[in-house]
Amino acid sequence: MMNVLVTGANGQLGRSIRKASQASPDNYIFTDIEELDITNPEAIRKFVRDKDIDIVVNCAAYTNVDAAEDHEELAMKINGDAPGLLAHAMKEKGGSLIHISTDYVFGGSGKNEPLDESQAPSPTGAYGRTKLRGEELIRRSHASAIILRTAWLYSDYGNNFVEKILNLLASRESIKVVFDQCGTPTYAADLAQAIVDIITERKIQGNEGIYHFSNEGVCSWYDFAHAAVKLSGLDNKEVLPCHSSEFPSKVVRPPYSVLDKAKYKKTFDKNIPHWYDSLKKCLSNSKRP
Repeated sequence: MMNVLVTGANGQLGRSIRKASQASPDNYIFTDIEELDITNPEAIRKFVRDKDIDIVVNCAAYTNVDAAEDHEELAMKINGDAPGLLAHAMKEKGGSLIHISTDYVFGGSGKNEPLDESQAPSPTGAYGRTKLRGEELIRRSHASAIILRTAWLYSDYGNNFVEKILNLLASRESIKVVFDQCGTPTYAADLAQAIVDIITERKIQGNEGIYHFSNEGVCSWYDFAHAAVKLSGLDNKEVLPCHSSEFPSKVVRPPYSVLDKAKYKKTFDKNIPHWYDSLKKCLSNSKRP
């Protein structure tokens, strides 16, 4: 049995891992900022030593993409520096790290084809820059580590795109959603299960590196919202397509951020569900009437 530390445990993915790990033979320990400050190297070392941690799953992140433009120094501490600290702590311990990164490292790629792990990063905003820094520091540490880049994360929990759309339509007849940004939604439960499987099957050491993980398929934010509304039975509500220019932002969001999952599927011998099937599953799991 291994001791697995999950940071950022109160977020969407952390909560999903809590559920996915219930049948695991390993001992999962869940922390958030109240229990462990991952920007404090001495606190990390002490926690790893006292709890005899074998694996860290780092779900902690500064995820407010717009706010990161005004608070890049704070975002860098959490998204950039902290993953490096966790990696060094696990290298000292002889353990491993699984770190969650993002499609935003490709913000300026300009490509309209699925992005694989060999694509050169080109972030266009503070969030992408800070997450890329985290990846770089992990690699420089030479720790045993897997970096999982994901995109468009949503779940049964917390504040996410699906919840926002459905909540807005509770008091509106229609809503506009951009159709000129394409990618693939990722159901947090699917990513959580993938992480737990990697740990349970002892597949970190020997498979270190960067992997892409999102659900299969391609859609725009408009397609995603339209599907969520129809699957929720809101046939009297309307989702209208619009251009990104109608919603000005400080952040240049990736116009096409479909992740190529071939490396993950080949290495870990796993299939990934299609985004529409996972969305149906998420909505059926929700407590929404």
